[in-house]
Amino acid sequence: MKSLSTLILRRNNQILKPEPKYGRITNVRNVFNPSYKPYTPPADCPVSSHNEWDPLEEVIVGRVNNAVVPELDHTIKGCTNEKKWDFFAQKGGKPFPDVEHTKKAIKELDNLAFILQQEGVIVRRPEIIDWNKAYETPWFKATGLGTLMPRDFLVTIGNELIEAPMAWRTRFFEYQAYRPLMKEYFKKGAVWTTVPKSTMSDAMYDPEFEIESVQDRFKLNNEGQFITTEFEPCFDAADFTRCGRDIFAQRSQVTNLFGIQWMRRHLEPKGYRIHQLQFNDPNSMHMDSTLVPIRPGLVLSNPERECRQREMFENAGWIIIQPPQPSVSDDHPFWFSSKWLSANTLMLDENRVLVSEHEEPTIKMFEDLGIQAIRVPLLFANSYGGGFHCWTGDIRRKGQLQNYF
Repeated sequence: MKSLSTLILRRNNQILKPEPKYGRITNVRNVFNPSYKPYTPPADCPVSSHNEWDPLEEVIVGRVNNAVVPELDHTIKGCTNEKKWDFFAQKGGKPFPDVEHTKKAIKELDNLAFILQQEGVIVRRPEIIDWNKAYETPWFKATGLGTLMPRDFLVTIGNELIEAPMAWRTRFFEYQAYRPLMKEYFKKGAVWTTVPKSTMSDAMYDPEFEIESVQDRFKLNNEGQFITTEFEPCFDAADFTRCGRDIFAQRSQVTNLFGIQWMRRHLEPKGYRIHQLQFNDPNSMHMDSTLVPIRPGLVLSNPERECRQREMFENAGWIIIQPPQPSVSDDHPFWFSSKWLSANTLMLDENRVLVSEHEEPTIKMFEDLGIQAIRVPLLFANSYGGGFHCWTGDIRRKGQLQNYF
């Protein structure tokens, strides 16, 4: 059978050489649509957010329903305290064992959604999915994790929603829980971008990455070595922090230089500047308990994770404040993160912030800054790896794109 191209190019057994009607075509869009203009989102587009402090109008709040303990592997070791490794080794691939703890976390997140609504914010929620079902790709087998942290999966840049490719195999299909929302926002005018999905094959991870102690991780971090390789772009969205036209990123155990470069090439032609920051953090994963912009000219910097590029903020006139030590008790379970979720706060605007109700020192810090601290219980939800910033994802903040540096 002859191919379609052969049938088109032959007539009466003669090969035809079609003459170009327009000569050499250098701009197809102008030839076929002379009135072409780049897409501009409508004025009533529900998606618009440029920073971490403009008045919050719409947000996604995550869910802990059906969450599953990830199996212990190098990626988990690189991001968690070694004291928790036995928990992942014994419980991995199964639902979180403390049912009452999970119920309390679900109640806290429902309450968080209610409080946000009371403060005038539209709240959306992702789908509830059974993450306990095993799945298989050509490169690996795994179970899911959950729909825990919208901030890890999604970053809003202006009218654009950018889906992160992620780096943990247990989070490969996490995007499914957000797909109905993404389609809805797209139909209402938002730009919807999906970063090339990582295969998460063995080549994406360094099998010789030795991380048996905190000292090992400090040493490797200082040498610029991480569990993720540069095989393909990967990042979690929470490794990016937005300050108008300036966006800060960190190389971490879940975000590689390939991923940062992808974001740089995608956003810099649109007028953004991507800055890579480095921190003294042995378990580097996400920035929102490490560097926390509060409002123009004011940023929290974790005293145990020193930023090596402080001068960039100081030279721009920003005030750097070290948040107080967390007050949560040492015996409270933090399976994925540390007590520094006390700094993982959510600005409703420049004058209001959501803070854990038990973190009195942090509450006092904000009050001394003239910021109203809204006390919200989130202790049990903290155990799953996130504070207020993690558990939410900005969709719309009222404000304009500006320069702050």
